[in-house]
Amino acid sequence: MGDNEVSFTKQMRKATRNIHSISDALVNAKLAFALSDDSVWADGLLIFYEVFKFLEQNVPETILPGVFHRRVAFEKDLSFYLGKDWEKTYEPRKEVVKYIEHLQSLKERNPTLLVAYVYHLYMGLLSGGQILQKKRRLAKNFSSAEGGEGMAVTDFGGTPIHELKTRMRNLIDQLAQNFSDETKSLLIEESEKVFQYNNSIIRTAKDVNKLLDYHIKVPILKA
Repeated sequence: MGDNEVSFTKQMRKATRNIHSISDALVNAKLAFALSDDSVWADGLLIFYEVFKFLEQNVPETILPGVFHRRVAFEKDLSFYLGKDWEKTYEPRKEVVKYIEHLQSLKERNPTLLVAYVYHLYMGLLSGGQILQKKRRLAKNFSSAEGGEGMAVTDFGGTPIHELKTRMRNLIDQLAQNFSDETKSLLIEESEKVFQYNNSIIRTAKDVNKLLDYHIKVPILKA
């Protein structure tokens, strides 16, 4: 790539700037209570669990290396918040099912387009997810050393987050060098859909008062 050539990941970020801003606003509105209320955080985990699980079960490690995998971490956190038997009564909500059906369709028609989901979702977890978790620590007034339970999904061990973000960007940019112009255009179009689908499931995040049906281990704050 020449000095003046814009990297493919930058092209994807630029193409999704507007809808990404909408997504950020939705997250801030829906998960504001998550800073101090574990039940809201748990519901946020629940709506994205199936998406990350699908990607990790269907995208090869050459595109999504094991170091990024979060399925087990999601399950660990969900067991902490919802109880160890949470999966026995759990059913993905219809918006999540629609999301997974779209991913399955891509896998069958053009699996390369799943790269858009890998890039945006994992970079989102490494960026916004980390910021939210740090704010939760401050809101709940505990340190990293004493507040590890229920925070596995944003814990990548001793690997610095900035290194993981650089690795993900480099990996996608290297892959893109072998993509045709048509594939790149399709990936940029699909990048918009990533946020459209994300927004559709974020909108289903439960309000604090509606989480009384969950048997969470912590008291629910009344709005």
